[in-house]
Amino acid sequence: MSFTYATLKTAIQNYCETTEATFVSTLPTFVKEAEERILKNVEMPVFRKNQTGTISNGNIYLKTPDDFLSPYSLAVSSNDIYSYLLFKHVSFIRDYSPNPDTTGLPKYYAMFDDENFIMAPSANGTYTVELHYKYRPASLSAGADSGTTWLSTNAPDALLYGSLVEAATFLKIPDEVALYQQRFDMALQGLKKLGEGYGARDEFRYDIAKG
Repeated sequence: MSFTYATLKTAIQNYCETTEATFVSTLPTFVKEAEERILKNVEMPVFRKNQTGTISNGNIYLKTPDDFLSPYSLAVSSNDIYSYLLFKHVSFIRDYSPNPDTTGLPKYYAMFDDENFIMAPSANGTYTVELHYKYRPASLSAGADSGTTWLSTNAPDALLYGSLVEAATFLKIPDEVALYQQRFDMALQGLKKLGEGYGARDEFRYDIAKG
């Protein structure tokens, strides 16, 4: 089973047995809220992205991508050799390099604000940087009725029951909220196991003994 945006909207209306105008106009919100809850509760490779950019001489700031949620790693390339920066708090960055005129190959980075990283020390040249990060995919509701997303194709139960939790909450039907929440939690557990499986197969893990 999978959903297009149109078939998901129809399913929500069928489960809730209503086509009332205000309810129908709020369907995109139900879907977006379900997607957000999945995104915030499950780690999946599909929510990861790589992006390259540059930092210039004397610069300590690096802008985050528009769809950025949280970092996994940040690397600086010097002579085609990648050096991974260590993630720290802004206070550590300020303490480590209180004078921004002190330059070198950046070793540390932190979230300065919602849209910028701060690095230390300041770059002593122009470098390529590679950011590996969790991002917010485009919502199913942002596309055409015939459109699909990874979630609507590969996690239709989580997307459906998550949307139904929001729909039943909107309709103020507590018994159905509880039922759909239980189904949604079960679907999330399945997704989490799938994500853990990807991690065990495809990623280097420090908890695996080297032999």
